[in-house]
Amino acid sequence: MVRRLNIDGDGQGDLAGHGGEHRAVLVYQLDSYRYWQAHLGRSDFTYGQFGENFTVDGLADDEVCVGDRYRIGDAVFEVSQPRVTCYRLGIRMADPRMPALLVSHRRPGFYMRVLTEGRVQAGDAIIKVESGPEVVTIADVDGLLYLHEHPRDELARALRVDALSPGWKASLAALLEQVDAGGPANGNPGLSTVAGPPPAWEGFRPLRVTGVDRETATVTSLQLAASDGSALPSPLPGQYLTIKLVLASGQVVVRNYSLSGPPGHSEYRISVKREPYGLASGHIHASVRVGQTIEAAAPRGTFTLAPGTGPVALVSAGVGITPVLAMLHDLAATASTRPVFWIHGARNRNGDAFAAEVHRLLTTLPGARWSTCYSSPSPAERRGEGGVTVGRITAAVVERLGIPVDADLYLCGPASFMADLTAALVTLGFAPTQVRTETFGTLGSITPGIVGGRDGPPRLPDGPPGTGPTVTFARSGLAARWHDRYGSVLELAEACRIPVRWACRTGVCHTCETSLVSGGVTYEPEPVDKPALGNVLVCCVQPCDDLVVDL
Repeated sequence: MVRRLNIDGDGQGDLAGHGGEHRAVLVYQLDSYRYWQAHLGRSDFTYGQFGENFTVDGLADDEVCVGDRYRIGDAVFEVSQPRVTCYRLGIRMADPRMPALLVSHRRPGFYMRVLTEGRVQAGDAIIKVESGPEVVTIADVDGLLYLHEHPRDELARALRVDALSPGWKASLAALLEQVDAGGPANGNPGLSTVAGPPPAWEGFRPLRVTGVDRETATVTSLQLAASDGSALPSPLPGQYLTIKLVLASGQVVVRNYSLSGPPGHSEYRISVKREPYGLASGHIHASVRVGQTIEAAAPRGTFTLAPGTGPVALVSAGVGITPVLAMLHDLAATASTRPVFWIHGARNRNGDAFAAEVHRLLTTLPGARWSTCYSSPSPAERRGEGGVTVGRITAAVVERLGIPVDADLYLCGPASFMADLTAALVTLGFAPTQVRTETFGTLGSITPGIVGGRDGPPRLPDGPPGTGPTVTFARSGLAARWHDRYGSVLELAEACRIPVRWACRTGVCHTCETSLVSGGVTYEPEPVDKPALGNVLVCCVQPCDDLVVDL
């Protein structure tokens, strides 16, 4: 019995990555069985070998079109999208290359949604009852997303097919937007959200400290200039620097800090909160002086102020103010006419590091509206003097400020603050796609179908230490020597208990795409499509020399 979401007795196990209305039934073809038997030199296949619900005679991927409808037994189906191959197929086939092979050989298989529930059995005829519009085959759509070429007319044609699933439409729309933006493409925005502009320089370069400013008792800003006196490339508002510090003990630590100054300025400014037991922040507060040199990688990051004319809201808590402060600088420097809304939360005035600077910038923007929230205010602040709101940032603060639901929102602060406020904004009517967030620490893991993972903070891996290049995980603050027992940087990260993000593990899906701060790499296997310049696919890469990645 075929139901709307699956087949009785043959449902999906991992509903986070599989299943749903648009992926109710997976189809694979006998002709592809024969192809893989010959290509791989194997004869041990059985029905269901490729994880499909229906093994069919016919319905080739280069003939079946998205939107085609078929009657099988008592049920009616509509073709909705190509199969998205994940690591499970490699396990099932005892060959980890399989997810990449299905894509590169243009034999992915496809999903169908169920239009009419009904009974189906082996031997039933497959009767085509309607052809999909635009004649976009499964192989065409799969290649548009995963392979190297993304012709505009083909993208537009695929997007005109109503039957194409929303997830695939969003990915192809991102590719189309990239094509329409003109200029050389950098990475695949249909697969990865970390494909920003290429970094302005490779690896690390020396920057000279030209200023040290104590903003508050716990926040210090460093002004950095090029050591050779040349102009520094302008960062995008919201980007961060990766810096390398040598502590008094000789230990080298690598950290990311958001740029907090005006993007078009001749120098860079980073603002660092001193964390309890923080090696890097403690060193910056106690030891860095004007005239010293700090190694820094080029500005990176995709949490950046997007161009536009509509309303924009900048919302931050604590030291999360730094990237959105850079955005505010940019809006003021360009005399933006966009409606600007500013909300910032701190403990009190003594902890509000940039209060005067923010006020000066906001007053240059006609019609700007703002609210400051203090969670532990002084008696004067508690009386509401100076326009202060007592308490933390909540949905009520957003409502009182009158931020329109079509505004672009940029949030930065503690992870719990961003999660709670994002949920509250959605209940107020803001679309999730309008809310952009920046995470200072490690990103949340994506490990589809894996439960009971290794808990605890990052640490050096078990077993004998490696003797190869040093791999530094910048966000996690950990460095480990490479050992040949690891097949990829991803496997080393997992051994170090570092949060990781992956799905295919063979260079297809780009879920693992990460900023490559410095170092050289080799790929084994080669990815189906290369990552953006300045990025790396950690699932299939090995270090050639000392490596720094943004994990």
